[in-house]
Amino acid sequence: MEKSKKIKFILGLFYLIAISSFLILFFSKFSMSELTSYKFIQQNSEYFLTLKKNDLFFLCFVFLIGTILWVFAAGFGSPVALIGGFIFGKWLGTIIVVLGLSVGATFLYIFGNYFLKDFIKEKFLTKFENLESKFKKSELFYLVVYRFIGGIPFAISNVLPCIFNVKKSNFFLATLLGITPQIFLLVSLGSGIEKIIQQNIEAPSTKDLLFSPEIYIPVVCFTLLVALSLIGRKLFYRK
Repeated sequence: MEKSKKIKFILGLFYLIAISSFLILFFSKFSMSELTSYKFIQQNSEYFLTLKKNDLFFLCFVFLIGTILWVFAAGFGSPVALIGGFIFGKWLGTIIVVLGLSVGATFLYIFGNYFLKDFIKEKFLTKFENLESKFKKSELFYLVVYRFIGGIPFAISNVLPCIFNVKKSNFFLATLLGITPQIFLLVSLGSGIEKIIQQNIEAPSTKDLLFSPEIYIPVVCFTLLVALSLIGRKLFYRK
C-alpha cells in the first residue's frame, strides 16, 4: 500500500511538472500582445491556409494530438474550439475539436480515477452527492445531460465523475455527445473570424464584426444555448 502511494505521488508530481513546463514554454514563445495582434492573427491565417492546402491530414493529426494534450493538461475547450474553426472551418473543425476534447477528457478522467480519487471525494462528494442517484438510474443519459449543461470548470467536470465510478466508455460517449452543440457554435464563430480576416486587410471595426452574419448568428445561438443550459443546471443539480 505504501509503495503504491509513493508511485502515485511520483506520477502525480511528474504530471504537475509537465503541465507547468508546457505552459511556461508556450507563454515564453508568445506574448499576450502578439496573440491579440490583428497582424499576427492575419499572418498565421495565411500560414495555416498554405499548410492546409499542402498537407491537410498532417495538420489535422497534429491539431488532434495537441488538443488531447491540452485537455489532459487541465486545459479548457473554448480557445481550442475557436482555433479549430479558424484553421479548419466549422464542419471539419467541429469533428477534430470534439474528438480531441473527448479523448483528452477521458484520459484525464482515467488519470483522476486512479491518482486523485480520494482527493476529489474529499473536496466534492458532499456538494455533488445528489448526482450519484441520477448516474445509478441511467448512467449514460445523465452523463450526456451533465456534459451538455456544464456549469463546472471543464477540467473539474472531467474528474468529478470519478466519485461515482462511471464507465470509461460511457464517459467518452457522453462527452462526445454532450459537448458537440456548444463546440459547434464556438467553432463556427472561429470560422467566421477567419473569413472576416481573409476579407479585410485592416482590422474591421467592432460594428462590422457584430453585424457580420458569420459572427452574430453563432453568438446569438450560443447565448440561447447558455440560457437553456442555465435552466438545465437548476433542475439537474438541485437536491
